Amino acid sequence: MGISRKAAGIQPSATLAISAKARQLKAQGVDVIGFGAGEPDFDTPEHIKAAAKRALDEGFTKYTPAAGIPELRQELARQYSQAHNREYSPNQVVVSCGGKHALYNIFQAICDPGDEVIFAAPYWVSYIEMVRLADAKPVVLPTTAEENFTLTPEAIREALTDRTKAIILNSPSNPTGTMYSRAQLEAIAELALERNVYVVADEIYDRLVYDGEPFVSIATLREGMERITLIVNAVSKTYSMTGWRVGWVLAPEEIARAIGNIQSHSTSNPTSFAQKAALAAITGPQDCVEEMRRAFEERRNVICRLLDEIPGVRYARPQGAFYVFPDLSSYYGRTLGGREIRDSLSLTEYLLDTVQVAVVPGEAFGEDRCIRLSFATSMENIQRGLERIRKALAEG
Repeated sequence: MGISRKAAGIQPSATLAISAKARQLKAQGVDVIGFGAGEPDFDTPEHIKAAAKRALDEGFTKYTPAAGIPELRQELARQYSQAHNREYSPNQVVVSCGGKHALYNIFQAICDPGDEVIFAAPYWVSYIEMVRLADAKPVVLPTTAEENFTLTPEAIREALTDRTKAIILNSPSNPTGTMYSRAQLEAIAELALERNVYVVADEIYDRLVYDGEPFVSIATLREGMERITLIVNAVSKTYSMTGWRVGWVLAPEEIARAIGNIQSHSTSNPTSFAQKAALAAITGPQDCVEEMRRAFEERRNVICRLLDEIPGVRYARPQGAFYVFPDLSSYYGRTLGGREIRDSLSLTEYLLDTVQVAVVPGEAFGEDRCIRLSFATSMENIQRGLERIRKALAEG
């Protein structure tokens, strides 16, 4: 007796684990500065919370359709149709319990055993496990900071086989904050159309883009791309609603219907009143989004300047999201503060144990040379935390 082989093979999320350890230390009174959390440090805007309260007061607490309330699906279809200059119907939208749930549903809906899914390393921690849970094979292609941590069309072409079902593109990226250029996306779109493979476009950070650069969705770049692109997004990052658990997928109607069927037998509908809050988020005032975006951009500027002052650190400058992914491998093989630094995990443990700074080891994202720092924290924490890291790395 025991758990299944599939369950035994799944690794827990390193990002959640490091945050839990940091919280435990804080509860003990330790002054921990956390760079681990992948969520905005702002409160959910008041008009969104008010919509949820109103829904509760009106008794909107029962089951909804499994794929989401009609008015939310209709509004999402309308907004994407307008933004993409394409015609999307509500039947192409499935509202889920967060963007993570939407991604999980996608691979369950499109993958057969032995199918292959291509994505870049560094990758968001859950991609590899989600693909495996669908009995498919992750095909992970390494990238470098010099490549902006993005896949070249040539690398994708070499990795394609007859079993390739999809390519995942996360732009802006978690954990690197980097984005694909328009030219890259155009070339990848042509390749996907040529080989008839799906593109899973994880656009969760599409509103958090810096330096005046416009966000570009691959679904808009070639005629017919909307028929093979599955767009994933959520209210989580854009509106600081991570705990509300409302996301969505926009997909070809046949796939959307399959996802809805799968969801009907797993979670059923997302929380009823949270859907009302999500509707208020996407239809209400958007100045709150711009305020957060500007704050994150300012923090990005500061954290990059402070990283530039630490010897031996290399990174790709974040263009979006709220992460930076510095390469600290020049410190591997050294002894710092009496401890041997072998890899990203031992470096992470060293920083937490000795200077009480919580970061996430890069090995969780498929790139052991790096660590991830989230700048979704206060400017004071960024300045204090980077000073602690600088001192810790000078202990050799």
